[in-house]
Amino acid sequence: MGIALWLGCATTVFFIARTVRYARPQRWIGELITALLSAMTIGLIATALDFGGWNEPDWRAGLFVLLATAAILGTLRIVLLLSARTS
Repeated sequence: MGIALWLGCATTVFFIARTVRYARPQRWIGELITALLSAMTIGLIATALDFGGWNEPDWRAGLFVLLATAAILGTLRIVLLLSARTS
């Protein structure tokens, strides 16, 4: 159940990020894979910090994954924007 919470949070962040047009990449699959992989990683970190676990949903783990995934997708867009401007 905890993993489903993490993936649900990542999917929510992905769809919210897709509504923002600024620096949105044309290919959405890379952004989705980044969101899902980062959610799994952050979820495992939340488990190590005892914010719930992979088999038990906890609101603290969900919030941690939600905010960290949003930060990672934002960072990805900034990096892609800066790399496009320098080339």
